[in-house]
Amino acid sequence: MIKYVLFDLDNTLYSARHGLEDSVGKRIVTFVSHYLNIPPEEAMRERKKWITRYSTTLEWLVAEKGLTDIEGYYKTIHPEGEADFLPPDPHLRSFLQSLPIPCAILTNSPREHADRVLRRLGVEDLFTRVFDIRWNRFKGKPAPEVFRRVLDALGTAPDTTLFVDDIPRFVEGYQDLGGKGALLDEHDAYPDFPHRRIRSLREITGLLHSWNAPPAP
Repeated sequence: MIKYVLFDLDNTLYSARHGLEDSVGKRIVTFVSHYLNIPPEEAMRERKKWITRYSTTLEWLVAEKGLTDIEGYYKTIHPEGEADFLPPDPHLRSFLQSLPIPCAILTNSPREHADRVLRRLGVEDLFTRVFDIRWNRFKGKPAPEVFRRVLDALGTAPDTTLFVDDIPRFVEGYQDLGGKGALLDEHDAYPDFPHRRIRSLREITGLLHSWNAPPAP
C-alpha cells in the first residue's frame, strides 16, 4: 500500500514548456565555461560527459575540478527572480489537496530555488518536507543513500512510497531499491521506458487506486 508520495520539483510540479529548467541549464553551462576557461560548447560537452557519473554538475566540479565556492555557484545558477515568470497553478493545488496521503519533495536543487518555485506555483504549504541538495550533503539523486536518508526521515519505506520524477535514471535508481516509481513523461520522450510512465500528474490518482485497492476475493 502506498502511504506517501515523493515528488521531484523541476519539470515535474510544473511543465517543462515554461523553460525554467532550461534557463538553469544555460546558467550552469555559462558558469562551467567561465570557471574552466573553455568555450560554452566545450563546457556543455564536458558537463554531459560527466553527468552520468556524478549526480549533479556541482558534484563533478567539486570532485574533479577543485571547486570550493559552492554558495557562489548556487547564487550564479539560481539568481533572485529566477522563477518570477512561472504562473500560479490552482489546478496543481487542488490536485495535491485531493490526494489522500501526504506528499514531500526531493530535489537536486538548493532550498532557495525550491522555495521560489513552490511560492510561485502557490503550493508551498502542501508538502510535509522539502529535501534539497544541502540537506542531502550535496549528494543528489539517484544515489541510493539519498533515497534512504529521505525515506528514513519520512519514516516510510521504498515499497510504500511512490516516487515521481521526469528523469528516467532517477526513477530507475529508486526502483532498484525496491521502490515504486513513475516517470513523468509529459512529451512522450521516453516511449521505451520499461516501467510506469505517466503523461500528467493527474494520473497519480489512478496509480494510487490500483496499488492501494484491496485484493480481489
